[in-house]
Amino acid sequence: MGLFQNIFGGGKKEEVIEIFAPAAGKLVPLSEVSDPTFSEGILGQGAAVIPTGNQFFSPVDGTVNTVFPTGHAAALTSSDGVEVLLHIGLDTVKLNGKHFTIHVEEGQQIKKGDLLLEADLEQIKAAGYDTITPVIVCNTEEFAEIAMAEVQTVEAGDVVLNLKQ
Repeated sequence: MGLFQNIFGGGKKEEVIEIFAPAAGKLVPLSEVSDPTFSEGILGQGAAVIPTGNQFFSPVDGTVNTVFPTGHAAALTSSDGVEVLLHIGLDTVKLNGKHFTIHVEEGQQIKKGDLLLEADLEQIKAAGYDTITPVIVCNTEEFAEIAMAEVQTVEAGDVVLNLKQ
């Protein structure tokens, strides 16, 4: 195929990798996250969802690298090599797993839309925590461009990020 592309001037096809919403809610830029670790892109570029539902689904096809024992976050690697961190809420690690239910385990193969985690958002808010959910591309430097979809209300499974290599 490479030879065919070279002969006919195709060169490298620009492929777009899509990252999907892990939950229903409002899609916002990372700059609106009140924690500088996320808003300043220290962990990588991405977007955030202000969730309206208690279920959090895989934003990619791939593998579960890490599920934090507290249930507040999961690190995934997509079949395209994108390292994605899903972090439910800010400082929610301090809840020590209270109000979170884990549905996957490390090393598990997952498909976009598989249930990863559940969080009782009302209880988390009542405990004084922000439930905004950053979706971070941790290997940002491997992509030429990471573009967030237009700010909008999203359903789980809607495209939130487009990556170009």
